[in-house]
Amino acid sequence: MPDAVAPADIDERHAPGELPRDYAVRMAREKALAVPTDGAHVLAGDTVVAAGRRILPKAEDEATARQCLTLLSGRRHKVLSAVALLAPDGSLRERLSVTSVRFKRFSDEELAAYLASGEWHGKAGGYAIQGAAEGLVAWIEGSHSGVVGLPLFETRALLKSAGFTLA
Repeated sequence: MPDAVAPADIDERHAPGELPRDYAVRMAREKALAVPTDGAHVLAGDTVVAAGRRILPKAEDEATARQCLTLLSGRRHKVLSAVALLAPDGSLRERLSVTSVRFKRFSDEELAAYLASGEWHGKAGGYAIQGAAEGLVAWIEGSHSGVVGLPLFETRALLKSAGFTLA
């Protein structure tokens, strides 16, 4: 159980030409380094939805969500979830989960219903797999928890490597 949850105030824009994998790892690392440690371990993460080399934005408005979902409809895409663990001594460990997801081709009605749900708000790629969007997923290969936003297998491995005792 964490002792505290603190947001990292960093610039989350990706660099021109930056690959999705590199961006996800960099964001997790920068978030970990941006939070005061106060002698504690800091766990940080970031999740990126990518269509090819294109990093999709977090949908903050319906137009962006529609644009992302229209692009992803009927297509396979990658979800990259990076976690970083900063130790009190300044050492940093990182892990990356890469998951392939394919949505069914959305009908106009399905897209409208999902957009009306509002669960896309603030979500990378304009969807939350842990909600109604899961019913639109034709298949997934990789980490379901990574698509949700925290890859549990990789997080557990990081914590174990740092000496945490886990059940």
